[in-house]
Amino acid sequence: MATILLADDDAAVRDLVRRALTSDGHTVHVTQDGLEALEALESGNAKVDILISDVDMPQLDGISLAEKALALKPGLAVVLMSGFSDQLERAARLRARRLLSISKPFTLDQIKQVVKSVLA
Repeated sequence: MATILLADDDAAVRDLVRRALTSDGHTVHVTQDGLEALEALESGNAKVDILISDVDMPQLDGISLAEKALALKPGLAVVLMSGFSDQLERAARLRARRLLSISKPFTLDQIKQVVKSVLA
C-alpha cells in the first residue's frame, strides 16, 4: 500500500478522497492547500509515494506544487484533480514518469482506480 499526500482546499473532496483511499489500505496525509503540502514534503517526515492535488488552489496551485514536489522527489507519482479540462491540459508540461489526472466530479471507485493505475 502507498503513502499518499493529498492537497485540496475543499474539505468535502479531501474527506471523500481520504475515505476512499484509506478503505483500500493506503495511508493518506491530508493538507488544505499547496503550501501546506509543500511544507510536508520539504520536512521529509513522511515517505510519500503519491501526491494527489487539486489544480485550482489559492497561493500555490496544484501544477506548481507538482513541479516543486518533483524537483524534491523525481520519482514521485502525481495525480491531479480538476473540474476544468483546460487546467489539466497545463499539466502536460510536467516531467513526471507517473502522472495521471482525474476530472471532478468523480466517484470513490474512480479515484481508487486512478491510484491503482499510477502505482502500476
